[in-house]
Amino acid sequence: MAKRSSLYIRIVEGKNLPAKDITGSSDPYCIVKVDNEPIIRTATVWKTLCPFWGEEYQVHLLPTFHAVAFYVMDEDALSRDDVIGKVCLTRDTLASHPKGFSGWAHLTEVDPDEEVQGEIHLRLEVRPGARACRLRCSVLEARDLAPKDRNGASDPFVRVRYKGRTQETSIVKKSCYPRWNETFEFELEEGATEALCVEAWDWDLVSRNDFLGKVVIDVQRLQVAQQEEGWFRLQPDQSKSRRHDEGNLGSLQLEVRLRDETVLPSSYYQPLVHLLCHEVKLGMQGPGQLIPLIEETTSTECRQDLATNLLKLFLGQGLAKDFLDLLFQLELSRTSETSTLFRSNSLASKSMESFLKVAGMQYLHGVLGPIINKVFEEKKYVELDPSKVEVKDVGCSGLHRPQTEAEVLEQSAQTLRAHLGALLSALSRSVRACPAVVRATFRQLFRRVRERFPGAQHENVPFIAVTSFLCLRFFSPAIMSPKLFHLRERHADSRTSRTLLLLAKAVQNVGNMDTPASRAKEAWMEPLQPTVRQGVAQLKDFITKLVDIEEKDELDLQRTLSLQAPPVKEGPLFIHRTKGKGPLMSSSFKKLYFSLTTEALSFAKTPSSKCVNELNQWLSALRKVSINNTGLLGSYHPGVFRGDKWSCCHQKEKTGQGCDKTRSRVTLQEWNDPLDHDLEAQLIYRHLLGMEALLRERPRELSRGAEAGMVPASPGKAPEDSLARLLRVLQDLREAHSSSPAGSPPSEPSCLLELQT
Repeated sequence: MAKRSSLYIRIVEGKNLPAKDITGSSDPYCIVKVDNEPIIRTATVWKTLCPFWGEEYQVHLLPTFHAVAFYVMDEDALSRDDVIGKVCLTRDTLASHPKGFSGWAHLTEVDPDEEVQGEIHLRLEVRPGARACRLRCSVLEARDLAPKDRNGASDPFVRVRYKGRTQETSIVKKSCYPRWNETFEFELEEGATEALCVEAWDWDLVSRNDFLGKVVIDVQRLQVAQQEEGWFRLQPDQSKSRRHDEGNLGSLQLEVRLRDETVLPSSYYQPLVHLLCHEVKLGMQGPGQLIPLIEETTSTECRQDLATNLLKLFLGQGLAKDFLDLLFQLELSRTSETSTLFRSNSLASKSMESFLKVAGMQYLHGVLGPIINKVFEEKKYVELDPSKVEVKDVGCSGLHRPQTEAEVLEQSAQTLRAHLGALLSALSRSVRACPAVVRATFRQLFRRVRERFPGAQHENVPFIAVTSFLCLRFFSPAIMSPKLFHLRERHADSRTSRTLLLLAKAVQNVGNMDTPASRAKEAWMEPLQPTVRQGVAQLKDFITKLVDIEEKDELDLQRTLSLQAPPVKEGPLFIHRTKGKGPLMSSSFKKLYFSLTTEALSFAKTPSSKCVNELNQWLSALRKVSINNTGLLGSYHPGVFRGDKWSCCHQKEKTGQGCDKTRSRVTLQEWNDPLDHDLEAQLIYRHLLGMEALLRERPRELSRGAEAGMVPASPGKAPEDSLARLLRVLQDLREAHSSSPAGSPPSEPSCLLELQT
């Protein structure tokens, strides 16, 4: 049994932020920390006091975490970024909101005495004395202390206080992992109730010392235990009265949801997995049809999560294509109008969205990446709507003349035609680059739609069905929000955003096969019509080639891809190199392009692809691929061995035990994460458990309908035997969870499955 915790985080927007720049505005961004470890940095929104981010993250973390904090910062180009304020949500607060915390929260001032981190190693003893007992406190070491100095470290010492008497350790210079091994004694009176306070401080020569955290020891409890030793988490100093500044620093709108799951060993989930897989293998010909019943009883707000869980489960079983094919048939069986096909938020639509993100994200980057980069680099003013055109001056110095509206519209049309043409050309050349499982899934979709809507009047319907997912639900959202698809590190400014929006509209028109309805919506898009019409022909030719994949070709492509470990993370990193020795030594940085897979970490001098490069994403990727490493060390040195000692803790033994513990800490969920089939099965079980009452009511509804002669012959009808098996499986899992000892240690992590694409 293993306990898993995760956080869904959506940073929506801020309002009424204070101005930090001389222009009367700010350049705000957010930093998210879990127990003082920075894990997320949003994009900077320039020159605004009411920024909108709309960024979503899924974070996996240890169940023992204490709090998640959101810091709103103001970015400065020439000086250190300003802290505007923060919002802190403790684990207890999140646990008290089962449906998640959602709403506006006032920013509070950041107090340096509350910004503490790290742990301190203490040995506490109560020893007999000649007249009275003696309280002995041994301050051994500390780790992961907050860096307070400009050199990225601190000069820590410890102050021990008891009953008005204070003793201090020596100062350890330039270290966040100090070692003291110093012992202090205090006389302990019988019946004493005062606590022992151990405080860590950063020593400063000129300014006042900085507070690093404290530990308060209950002496009465210690007298009973006589001895205690261990690592104690440093706590902030909350004795000072807080300033009442809520509301003066603005507010932050957040959505945060904590999910705690107890994941059982794989054998417990096998009956559920086998039952669902059996239903998918039977397809529309089988007597079961639990999948449509599950869809029918799932609320709209839960459908996306369920679709993602089911898709990942069937990916791990090699049945993703069959699962989606079943959903296609179910959707087609209840659709009579071609105009509404796959346009609702059905389980088929949501599952296909998740599938494209899981299996096709690398393909998306290859096709869209160069076009998006060019739009960002050019930063041209583009506008086709005459009501929104901004006329500006053009020409060289002294010869300025106002640019006419017609000139702006013509230049904008030329720019958009160039971008749209480049995108369609890149798409046409990408047939072989598209993953085999994606091509095979689109082949099934194309065939099913053509079977359902035969005839010349429906000639374009199979093509529109493919483009409804590929263009409208995959490419267009990525064009409009490239940062959310990891195509760019920052959000676009207002000018670039408008260009991307117009380009996305043009792609949608092409995806709709240039229907009269799509042309009638925005007549001012007419200048792009020649390129759109040409693009329709290109897109139909591309789809024809895309779906022309036979079973043998599919297996050959899958076999080729399976021999290549998929990259978990890739991008440029700077390697620090020190030349020479002594006072004349110099430092330089060399830029290399790294690629991390589940098998190796490799590098080259030139990039093979463009990818996001952020420290927390690299750390997250490294932690994921190391999760099943049996040779993982229990501790490590976060510094370097320079001269004759480690820079972090000043140990002189190069092969000595590390000063910081190795821990998984926090990982960010990405679409290319290795599949954890046990976790997905647990999440599906949790969802089915929530609608168990509706499932139990289903046989009664069928019985009442049969008696009245009103039972509809629909593919969503599940016979009682399949439903009864599902209910028995849920009952068995409920009993397994209730009988599992809550306090038992977590089991070894189960083997993670790779994407079978």
